[in-house]
Amino acid sequence: MPDTSWLFIELGSAIIGLAVLARIANRWGFSAIPLYLIAGLAFGTGGLAPLEVSREFVHTGAEIGVLLLLFMLGLEYTGDDLRRNLRSGFLAGVLDFVFTFPPGVVAGLLLQWSIAPAILLGGVTYISSSGIVARVLAELRRLNRPETPLVLSILVLEDLVMAIYLPLLAVLIAGGQTRTLIMSVGIALIIVLTVLLVAMTYGQRLSHFVAHQSDEVILLTILGTILLVSGISQHFKVSAAIAAFLVGIAVSGPVAEQSHRLFAPLRDLFAATFFFFFGLEIDPASLPPAIPVAVSLAIVSALTKGLTGYWAPFGANLDRRARLRAGAALIARGEFSIVIAGMGLSLEPALGPISAAYVLTLAILGPILTRLG
Repeated sequence: MPDTSWLFIELGSAIIGLAVLARIANRWGFSAIPLYLIAGLAFGTGGLAPLEVSREFVHTGAEIGVLLLLFMLGLEYTGDDLRRNLRSGFLAGVLDFVFTFPPGVVAGLLLQWSIAPAILLGGVTYISSSGIVARVLAELRRLNRPETPLVLSILVLEDLVMAIYLPLLAVLIAGGQTRTLIMSVGIALIIVLTVLLVAMTYGQRLSHFVAHQSDEVILLTILGTILLVSGISQHFKVSAAIAAFLVGIAVSGPVAEQSHRLFAPLRDLFAATFFFFFGLEIDPASLPPAIPVAVSLAIVSALTKGLTGYWAPFGANLDRRARLRAGAALIARGEFSIVIAGMGLSLEPALGPISAAYVLTLAILGPILTRLG
């Protein structure tokens, strides 16, 4: 039997450390997310005390954390809410793309990159972090604020765009033919639309079917469903995060209340693991040369996200302060940006550190500005 003592020691020390950081953040009255990220930097490659034994375990926990974050956010809305938000937020989604995708592309071209990595950098600047935004809104108890449906609409549309964008990029990077490209995008669209239809049309029936008085039964059923649906979606190059979100949408009624109570502690544990692991993946030595470009890009794209949130609800019943909060909530970048950057490292090595510094900057700045709002 293998000796797992060091695995337990590393994991225990890391979790206790995260608990200390959470206490500090709670006492100071701000989000613990930036502290989790910095802790990951300290214990990642090139950090003060790199974790070795438990790295793969933490990686798995981090991926589960993203799924639980999005599932819990989906629980807050019914299928009717999603349908209404998608209709009302479509123009906001278009405005979001127009404002936030071009800065990355232009920056890549100014750095004299070829068109493919420039488009990848456009994706990095475009996609907000659903995981961070969901976590911050939950921590600040803003899920019922009037601007939250707008923020949710934009996040959902971004994730749906990723369902097409990611398989498209994968085929382009691999040099795939037009036929392969069309098939990959077609499969992604079919899966997303199918899950979306099931969530919005049959959500109440499915919830009634899985309803049970036993917390154990509900916990195992819902967790298994989240992992199964997300895994199938990811296998076909569709966002696992959006799949988990749609599972949350499909759960309604008393089962939703029961699931919220059961999954909140798990979400907090695995979400902390996700942000910690994100920091682990960044080599601190690669950050200084990339900081000038990353910070400049962060400033520009933070402003464009802010404009998206402020102008998107034009004509809606939102006051100026609510619009500013919507813009601030969208600033954070995270999991998707790192995935996109990782896909293009073979095309442009500089994409990695620039994206890492950029995401770290906005992952810290976004929650801070959201709280100030």
